[in-house]
This record gives sequence, structure tokens and C-alpha cells, in this order.
Amino acid sequence: MAPKLFVTGATGYIGGDALYALTQKHPNDYDIAVLVRNSDKGAQVASQYSSIRLVYGDLDSANVLEEEAKKADIVLHFADADHAAAAAALTKGLAAHPPNSPGYIIHTSGTGILLFADLERQIFGEASSKIYNDLDGVGEVTSLPDSAPHRNVDKIILASSDAHVKTAIVCPPTIYGQGRGTGNQRSIQVPELAKVTLQKGFGVQVGAGKTYWTNVHVHDLSDAYVLLVEAAAAGGGKASWGNEGYYFTENGEHQWGDISKLVAAAAHTQGFISSGKVETLPDEKVNELVRFGIGLWGANSRCRALRARKLLGWSPKGKSIEEDIPNTVAHEADLIGLVQHHAAKVAG
Repeated sequence: MAPKLFVTGATGYIGGDALYALTQKHPNDYDIAVLVRNSDKGAQVASQYSSIRLVYGDLDSANVLEEEAKKADIVLHFADADHAAAAAALTKGLAAHPPNSPGYIIHTSGTGILLFADLERQIFGEASSKIYNDLDGVGEVTSLPDSAPHRNVDKIILASSDAHVKTAIVCPPTIYGQGRGTGNQRSIQVPELAKVTLQKGFGVQVGAGKTYWTNVHVHDLSDAYVLLVEAAAAGGGKASWGNEGYYFTENGEHQWGDISKLVAAAAHTQGFISSGKVETLPDEKVNELVRFGIGLWGANSRCRALRARKLLGWSPKGKSIEEDIPNTVAHEADLIGLVQHHAAKVAG
């Protein structure tokens, strides 16, 4: 009998791409159900995946989540790293599985959890030398302060791990690249930086622009999810679960000031702004431009993805974040109508 999967966030950026990758590699190997909020979202999924069962509800539909988790062998929770009630309902449903046939949950967190130190100190735009890792340093990662973003939901997932429930937390950093899902195909951090640059006519950065984040192409991230699903379907496979089942998914590191310069240069080269200059904005202005922008561009999130590489053979191979910037700038320009305007201007 095919393993049963229940998926949340299937029309989102991360979940949509992961579902695409999973069904491409395993077109008939899994019995998949996805949570959708309404008929429009359901139609998006059905247009590409005719055999997937649609479950109508949202993250506040606790009874629906619990019942679907009871039926599922594997839950893929992409929808929201901060929705505590949804995490509790999903793990409660999985707890109904017997120990000889435990349920698996693969939960999506995010390396925003590592921002807590800079957020507490209110220091932005400066570099930090602190680097976390998910192998010999996993205990530090799973015991971060309660004040850390996403930490409350991470704790719910970790606490549910027992003989009935096997847990894995995937913790992506800055994600880039166009998604392949049926809904949102756009990330946040670099696209929003490009959008602000295009709208203001110059590049922007927080403070000195020395802040570090790690990054991963969305297709490489999806490969990591596929490997974890395969391990779960094989009864756990070579993956770690429970307290050691924590997976960073990075394939490089950048400083946001460098990214700001590359975005501004690309926008200038493509003729959308008059120069490639970058200006530092006051901290209080950054959050007005983008929700939580001060953290997204101004606080440090440094980690090393050792566990997936060592245990699962994860081998990211997508183009670099720097190589992807011209495409991102062009796409954002198109979304806000600059491409048409620029073409008309050139045509006279």
C-alpha cells in the first residue's frame, strides 16, 4: 500500500516547489492529500495534480488537521512556522499511531530562529562570527532561548517526538530562485530588496551592510524534503528523527551589503534606475518598507548544513544567489510594471 502523505502549504513557495519535486520523482508512489483554504486554491492544485485528494480547511481547522494526521503516514507541514495551534493539532493526530507504525512529521521552521541575539541587542548591519551547525552542534540549536523567532513551534514539534511520532525539522535560510508550484513562486528577501530598489531608484542596506545570512536555491531545498520523505517512507531510513532530527539547508553564505550592491547594479544595467548606488536607510525606515525588514536584511543568521549532507547524501547544485539576482530584478520589474514602461520609453 502506498504511504499516505498529508501536506499543508501546498500552494506556497516552499511547499509548492517541494510537492512538484516529490511528484516528479515519485509520480505514483504516494497517496497524497493537501490542505487548501478554498475552491480557488483547490483548483490550482487540481490543475496540476489530478490524483491528489483536496482537504478543505485552514490552519485554524484543528479537528481537520488532527483527523488528517491520524490517517497519514507522513505529514509535510510547510504552511506556517509560527502557527502553534496547527503544529499541536498535527502532532496530536500523529500521536494516535501505534509504536509499531509511528507517524512522521517533517516541519518547516527557518533560520530566522538564529536572529535572536542581534534582535535582543538591537544591533543591525554588523557582522557576527557565531555559526551554528546541525550535527555536533544540534543540541545548541534545539535549546535556543524561548525569545528566538519560531522557537515556540519548534518546541511543540520536538516535544511530540516519542514512540508514536517521529519528527524532523527543516530549517531553510534565505531561499532564492523561481518556484515550480501551482501558487506562489516568489521568495521574500531578495525579491523584496529588488522591489524596494526599483521603487526608490537606488539600492538600500541596513547599517554597514555586513550582516551574514546563508542561502539555498529553492530546487535544492526541495531535494532535501524529498530525501526526508523517502527516509520516512522507508521506516526512518538513514535520517535522524526526534531531538537530532534538525536540518539546516544552506549552500553558501552572503553579506547583505554585497547583495544590495549586486541588486542595484543589475537594476542599473537593465536600465531601470539611473545608477548603481546603495544608500543606508535608518533602522526605523526599513520595517516600513518590508515587514520585519530589519531582521531579514540587518540581523545575522549563520549556520552550516552538515546533517543532510552526511546522512542523506544531500548535494545542492543550483545556481548561486549572486547568479540569480539579474533574473530576480527583471521579474520584480515586470511585476510592478516597469518592464512595459521601460519598453515604451525606449520605443519613444
